[in-house]
Amino acid sequence: MARTYGSWTGGTLTPRTFLKPHHVAAVVFHPAWIPPSLDPSVERLKRIRVIAGAVASVGVYTVLEGGFDLTELLENALTASAVLLFLTPLTVGVMLFVWRRTGTVRQLRVPLLNSLKLLLLFIGCVVTVVLLAQMTNASGSILMILGVGATMMWMLIFVAYGAVRVSGNFFGTAAVHRCLPALLATVTSWLMAIPDLVTGDLHGLGLTMGVVFILGAPVTVTAIALLETGRLKRRYGIRLATHPASLPPVPGPVPPVPPTGLPHVPPQGNPYAPAHPRPPYVPGAGGNPYATGAGGSPYAPGAGGNPYAPQPPYSPQGPYSPHGPYGG
Repeated sequence: MARTYGSWTGGTLTPRTFLKPHHVAAVVFHPAWIPPSLDPSVERLKRIRVIAGAVASVGVYTVLEGGFDLTELLENALTASAVLLFLTPLTVGVMLFVWRRTGTVRQLRVPLLNSLKLLLLFIGCVVTVVLLAQMTNASGSILMILGVGATMMWMLIFVAYGAVRVSGNFFGTAAVHRCLPALLATVTSWLMAIPDLVTGDLHGLGLTMGVVFILGAPVTVTAIALLETGRLKRRYGIRLATHPASLPPVPGPVPPVPPTGLPHVPPQGNPYAPAHPRPPYVPGAGGNPYATGAGGSPYAPGAGGNPYAPQPPYSPQGPYSPHGPYGG
């Protein structure tokens, strides 16, 4: 039997899975302890938010202006990781200060530690990819380039898929509070855009295109985050300013529809049917239901006979019998 690993992966990660880095990333960067989405509409908004956030993280304006550069992309990822390492704990700390009136930090210790582990794991993977890329570029040995390069490509796919996952769940902070991922995405996208706005660095683009690409991502992320938190508030009573321990319980999963028949309707039968029905006119054992007593019925000459079967008009002991009507 294949060996499985811990509750972090939910027992779905096996040695054979490591041949597919995107499957490993889906399991590692979206752990089993992250709660599922409450409804499909919120999940769709989250996916759109991920796409808009990717525009701010990767820097599409540099790609459009100067072409795709893997080294520059890795440097941007390393810078974004440093920002996340500072910004995520700071934002969560501010919210813990806001929640102090309705709850305690001790109640959130386990999900907070899990989210911190996921954040450090992702940043460690990004740093590893950058170091492998530098080793590949600096190495003069073909065997070294092939070995390290293959590992770097595996890690690059792993980190790329992992970035999509952590952008959706934002390091599992939904386990702390359902509204935290939307808040963190908004704060991060604006913090990535503010330096360019302050310095006026449009990365070689014109004023119009520069403003569109700099402000487009944070504005889009903010609008989608507001829609997401608004739906959580209206449909489930989840408010960002309320401590998670004081929030109303969320609805459980919808029960599955029965495989046959109409949903939630038990199989219908005849309420007036007898417990052990039997045919009323079966010849032989079972008899005529209208027979009376041991003498039988004139309509049932034999045991269990048919009452409607034709009968001879005269009995063998009739008046034309050799023995006469009175015997003899």
